[in-house]
Amino acid sequence: MMRTILLAGAGAMTLAACASTNMDGGTATAGERTEAAAEETSFNMTEPHDVLLAEWPGPHGGLPPFDKVDPNLFPAAFDEGIARMKADVAAITANTQPATFDNTMVPLEEAGAELERVATLFFTMTSNMNSPEYQDLSKTISPQLSQAYDEMNFNKDLFQRVKAVYDARNSSGLNPEQIRLVEETYEGFVRRGAALEQAQQERVGEINTRLSQLFTSFSNKVLADEGKLISVDEAATKGLPAALKASFKTAATDAGMSGYAVANTRSSVDPFLTFSDDRAAREKVWRAFVDRGDNGDENDTNALIAEIVKLRAERAKLMGYANHAEWRMSDTMAKDPQAAMDLMMRVWKPAVARVHEEVADMQALADKEGAGITIEPWDYRYYAEKVRKDRYALDQNEFKNYFELNNMIEASFYMADRLYGYSFEEVTGKYPTFHPDVRIYHVTNTSDGSHVGYLYRDDFARQYKRSGAWQSTYRGEDQLGGEKTYPIASNNNNFTKGAPGEPVLISLDDAETLFHEFGHALHALTNSVTYPSLGGTPRDFVEFPSQVHENWVLTPEILDKYARHYKTGEPMPQALIDKLNEARTFNQGFATVEYLADAIVDMKLHMDPNPPADFDPDAYERETLEEIGMPDEIVLRHRLPHFLHLFSSDAYSAGYYSYLWSDVMASDAWAAFEETGDPWDPATAKKFKEIILATGDAIPRDEAYREFRGRDPKVEALLENRGFPTGQ
Repeated sequence: MMRTILLAGAGAMTLAACASTNMDGGTATAGERTEAAAEETSFNMTEPHDVLLAEWPGPHGGLPPFDKVDPNLFPAAFDEGIARMKADVAAITANTQPATFDNTMVPLEEAGAELERVATLFFTMTSNMNSPEYQDLSKTISPQLSQAYDEMNFNKDLFQRVKAVYDARNSSGLNPEQIRLVEETYEGFVRRGAALEQAQQERVGEINTRLSQLFTSFSNKVLADEGKLISVDEAATKGLPAALKASFKTAATDAGMSGYAVANTRSSVDPFLTFSDDRAAREKVWRAFVDRGDNGDENDTNALIAEIVKLRAERAKLMGYANHAEWRMSDTMAKDPQAAMDLMMRVWKPAVARVHEEVADMQALADKEGAGITIEPWDYRYYAEKVRKDRYALDQNEFKNYFELNNMIEASFYMADRLYGYSFEEVTGKYPTFHPDVRIYHVTNTSDGSHVGYLYRDDFARQYKRSGAWQSTYRGEDQLGGEKTYPIASNNNNFTKGAPGEPVLISLDDAETLFHEFGHALHALTNSVTYPSLGGTPRDFVEFPSQVHENWVLTPEILDKYARHYKTGEPMPQALIDKLNEARTFNQGFATVEYLADAIVDMKLHMDPNPPADFDPDAYERETLEEIGMPDEIVLRHRLPHFLHLFSSDAYSAGYYSYLWSDVMASDAWAAFEETGDPWDPATAKKFKEIILATGDAIPRDEAYREFRGRDPKVEALLENRGFPTGQ
């Protein structure tokens, strides 16, 4: 539980944008309190909301009781969960014995187990089923949680006990994992203001509460804009694959609209921009998408961003840091903003050079066709696809026929079994879910059938579901008190659901996303640590295990067994596989620049110690992109007015660089498999499982990587994977 508390100190708990690093875990002794504390506060499990606080029913430590979830129960459940967490803390501080690891650190790890269960259920709903009712609840619950966690982080008596254990850590007979826990806990308290004077703490608390409100408002406004359908006519559908066109027709019909409707989400917009022959319609759809949160209406987020940036800068100074980026990065692998900037600029230059080459190729093709246009951002995906067909005779629609969703899910399970010895048995229907689309799998060790954990899958887009793809951990693994708590992971995507009876065909990018999120789940399922707080990892490490698993999609074994034509069942022809491999680095300039520009804008924004009172996000975007030489033909993957990574919580603020930082390790680790001549090499897979996936944060992540690879990661592997020159 302590890991979640530390993560949540600067605002409401949220599920990570791509991966959740908060691996919680209550134990059988989580509710124990001293006699004095028990006399002060007494709890009985007799109220309707207690079902959200109780230990989960079912096998192997239980599964989430989604069938009992009622939004009306959450306010009282959070009130009581917070009260119970406070009682847990009071029991620790009421102890008159000198602080030790056993009487301070262990009960602190156990604190707040009931609140964690409530929060897991609530934030699962707000991510996947965020109806207006849940949006309204978030407006009060988020600041309530922020205040509760700040009260704990600022508790002087608690901090003094933690500090006493910290000061004696090397002379108390603690093992290395226990010392690591003490150091991480103490440093976490300091980082969140435990050592500040009272007046400073009060102001930090005010800032955190206000930020939690702003984060909720930002998320709700973006969700509202993403919920708007973009109406297009028959002419706009020319060039679209039949299944995509049918899905847009269904969306319009369901909404009572004529013609066709494109959802204002990436999973619908990107394929429309790739295939629609109607340039005016492409521009219309593109503008609706990139202007989310930036329309000067009730959903405009610019004023929220300005206040968030200002408050973050003020808080960082109160904490003793020059700027928000330095504060946020103090516990990361990169350590400081300049290290991240150096890596990003190393990759930026060759990526921009590649974009200019890609644009020249597209412009030449457009000129050859007599289009009479200059390539604009709404043309990029469309003409990139034309160039792909022209150069490689490779049509996305052709190989999409071989990537059927269920087959790709089975392919990911095959990967997990062959690499790590895990089996997946579907048990959907045996346990409750929050939506009929959700599927549940029991995960076991193939060798002996022993239990590993559970995996939930929620693959389809729907109203009130946040956009993108992510993994969340409903319950993390730990072995506190000598009893193992088993993990429960969830993968969430936004694939477009097919018409009744029709298969769901996904793109290669979608297949890689599926394997990416499944990599996060494997990380959670493989975790093997004693203490819950050591189950997570630094933000700039957490994407590494997910990114490396993307590489197995195009291995011969996966393609031969699972990339089969959805109608004939025939495997993908070798000629088509050869085309895929030949075009592996195609359009990498676009993909890299689109992402990297966001990461640079994020870092520069949060390195500013004094953002102006009249901060204008739109102007800042334009000026920063001009400064770094952003190609005119590309727009940010996430413009600031809808950049949920940055402004729905603090989680990825000054942290969007972490995808690149992690990908350096992922590319270098994949090279370790390739160097054996076998991407399934058992010895390398065993090392990766035991050293990288299983150790959480029990040892520093840079040390773990060196143990796995024998050296630090090299950026050259990433540059080679993207087809960029490796020289300076």
